[in-house]
Amino acid sequence: MGAFGEFSLLLIISALAGGIALLLRQPVLIAYIVVGIIVGPAVLGIVHAHEQIELLAQIGVSVLLFVVGLKLDLKHIRHIGPVALATGLGQLAFTIFFGFLIIVLLGKSLMEAIYVAVALTFSSTIIVVKLLSDKREIDSLHGRIAVGFLIVQDLAVVIAMMVMSTLRSGDMGWLDLLGSLSLRIAVAAVAMYVLMRYVLPKLVAKMASSMELLLIFAIAWGMSLAAIGEWAGFSKEAGAFLAGFSLASTDFRDAINARLTAIRDFLLLFFFIELGSKLEFSTLGDELMPAMILSVFVLIGNPLIVMAIMGFMGYRKRTGFLAGLTVAQISEFSIVFVAMGITLGHVGIQALGLTTLVGVVTIAMSTYMILYSHKLYTLLEPVLGIFERKVTFRELAGETPNEIHYKPDVIIFGLGRFGGRLARGLSEEGIKVLGVDFDPEAVRKLKRDGFAVRFGDGIEAALLESLPIREARWIVSTIPDLASNQLLLDELREFGFKGEIAVVAREDNIGMALKAMGVPTVLYPHNSAVDFTVETLVEILGKDKSSNT
Repeated sequence: MGAFGEFSLLLIISALAGGIALLLRQPVLIAYIVVGIIVGPAVLGIVHAHEQIELLAQIGVSVLLFVVGLKLDLKHIRHIGPVALATGLGQLAFTIFFGFLIIVLLGKSLMEAIYVAVALTFSSTIIVVKLLSDKREIDSLHGRIAVGFLIVQDLAVVIAMMVMSTLRSGDMGWLDLLGSLSLRIAVAAVAMYVLMRYVLPKLVAKMASSMELLLIFAIAWGMSLAAIGEWAGFSKEAGAFLAGFSLASTDFRDAINARLTAIRDFLLLFFFIELGSKLEFSTLGDELMPAMILSVFVLIGNPLIVMAIMGFMGYRKRTGFLAGLTVAQISEFSIVFVAMGITLGHVGIQALGLTTLVGVVTIAMSTYMILYSHKLYTLLEPVLGIFERKVTFRELAGETPNEIHYKPDVIIFGLGRFGGRLARGLSEEGIKVLGVDFDPEAVRKLKRDGFAVRFGDGIEAALLESLPIREARWIVSTIPDLASNQLLLDELREFGFKGEIAVVAREDNIGMALKAMGVPTVLYPHNSAVDFTVETLVEILGKDKSSNT
């Protein structure tokens, strides 16, 4: 079979594996990792076009780092909150320190322990953001905090790659290495400043006259700086990141990112195939027990340290738990980082096999943990009190004192885009509304505008007891999670609520599930908006026809 036929077969296998992953509600990324192992010598051994696949793999990794840099706008970095920074750095320090000790105790060399311990700290931005977006929690309090410390981790990835790539000069002392790294970083920083300030904005604006040309320029720029980064003694990955970062403040970064995402995902497939082609079955078998131990450490240890830090900083146990679950896996960056260590001659194939196995286990398990986070929280809530201070001042800042008595007509749980607009619209019509949300920022914003708002989690019985439930005629939930709505419905029934209950559904299948739970009224805002648009357009077109006749 020629190289072209081999590529075709690999793509067919990958498509089938991706379909199975979707059925299992797993990220396609994990299917790529499994495909890489299956087609490699560990199982089928059908990969022979090593040079071609290796080249595509290197381009894929460079595009991945380019896209990461592209998303790190300086404005976003400046607005990383103290909780995201503290949690991100705290989790990094905890995982590296204790991970290093565990790996050394497992009998690994010091350099391998350093690489794998650092690799354990990175969480998959691609997977976490996708899962939170699917659950419509990306704009929630815990979602914003999670995205913040994922940015901290992305920056740590690049710094770690720069530092470890500098260690290739084995004949240099630590002071010489540190001086050499500092000098190169200073030169790179000055060059980036000049390019970002005076050259790139005008050049990119010229290229943007054609979307096809803009895409080609972006790829050419990324690959060029990747090559320069390797030549300068950093790494291809660090150079590609800086290329993306240099374009992150331009007006065209979203357009570039949208077109590069599909290319990134396609090329990453070849990275994992190339990865699998390096792994022998004996290598994977020898690392099974260490991989299980480290997987448990990542799945439990990383969320615990996040909860501990957030609890100390004054956040509720629920917010800390939901944010903590997002770091219960390692990332595709972890595998890229260890693969770079093999290229530099720092570690052997065993470290890559160990990291890959930990990646498969933690990504698979954490995906279900995030998908069913609210059910897990309900199950574990009684033992999570140790992660919550007596006064959760970070979130209590948005609460309304209990002594303020208010008798609303409608209570709305969830003040996101739809819930907040619904509260405003009903209030403008003279209907008394009380809003409830556990996002302090949403609460403060509506309170500043003069609305009656309570801070808290709608599924907590203690909060419901303090609300004027019996005075309300309607209760509306815009909470997207089915499990939370089921708990809210059960609590309302227990309280003997006699009014009407309505729950918002974004999709038809969610609406059917809500009906099966016993929700009397299901609201479909998307369908209603479409129906209103159709009626409006029909009315306008009807008027136009009558005026023309």
